[in-house]
Amino acid sequence: MSKAPFSDFRSDTVTQPTPAMRRAMAEAEVGDDVYGEDPTIARLEARTAELLGFESALFVPTGSMGNQISLRVHGRSGTEVIVEERSHVFHYEMGAMAALSGLLPRPVAGPGGRMPVSGIEAWIRPESVYYLPRTSVVCLENTHNFAGGTVLPRPAVEEVLFLARKRGLAVHLDGARLWNAAAALGVTEASLARGLDSVMVCFSKGLRAPVGSAVAGSKAFVAEARRVRKLFGGGMRQAGVLAAAALVALEEERGRLPEDHARLARLARELAGLRGVSLDPGAFPTNILIAELDPGVYGSATDALARLRERGILAGAAGGSSIRLVTHADVGDADVERCVGSFREISAGA
Repeated sequence: MSKAPFSDFRSDTVTQPTPAMRRAMAEAEVGDDVYGEDPTIARLEARTAELLGFESALFVPTGSMGNQISLRVHGRSGTEVIVEERSHVFHYEMGAMAALSGLLPRPVAGPGGRMPVSGIEAWIRPESVYYLPRTSVVCLENTHNFAGGTVLPRPAVEEVLFLARKRGLAVHLDGARLWNAAAALGVTEASLARGLDSVMVCFSKGLRAPVGSAVAGSKAFVAEARRVRKLFGGGMRQAGVLAAAALVALEEERGRLPEDHARLARLARELAGLRGVSLDPGAFPTNILIAELDPGVYGSATDALARLRERGILAGAAGGSSIRLVTHADVGDADVERCVGSFREISAGA
């Protein structure tokens, strides 16, 4: 059993920065980034662009800001953005595309988080009908958070890109956990980002940095994104202290992600055999698990979370009677055992 008061499976955002990150932050060379004078941020942006295979990148405070900057650059007020119906940009960014940029989300159902090309094409507005809003952007998500950390393979991206080029649309990727997708497939991040108009990646999730994300694209895209970042209040000064931790994350944490995936796979296998837990252990290829719980055994999702908390397990709600469990660097084998034991105790006592 874990000796910590809680085993925290709520999110991979709860990780603590490593000692190497803390040292890098303390020693970071800094300057005023609004003037383009922070050398540590410049190094982070160059390294991120290199890893993703783009000309340029821009450091931003959060993933949500990165997504919204990208949509603002690609879209025009009054146009539609096609999104998967459970996507982060649709559900968890507070209607920002409408509030900040006058963009209208058009949700499309995507089994496993993957929008079928036919579903996307059905909602691309015809230019011949002048009183309909135009479509401007298709937004993908890889990995897909609330589909259970599912991975969008390259052939699926190629299909969307082909359609988008034919119809004159931009394609943005919410790649908050693109690092996990690359690790799961055993490929480079650049191979998954190739051909996209922009990509947002997070340093503060599985990579353990305390804060920060980036958007990447062409030089022209990033030049405009820099202007929009300032408009949205994201111009930062001596933020090299943050970029320093993200640089360590890129170099030291990407190779560790398969450990998180292996622990998640073990957790899924063991939970799948318990009374009152419904899940397919093969459906979660990375570090996120969505489990549907039988209310007759666990009560409501709120009840289940409270009962798990009493046993030292922190988890998150995932809608209806489902909960979400996420593995990360601060969750070890003992925490997985503790989690399985807690589920087993609750199910046996119901």
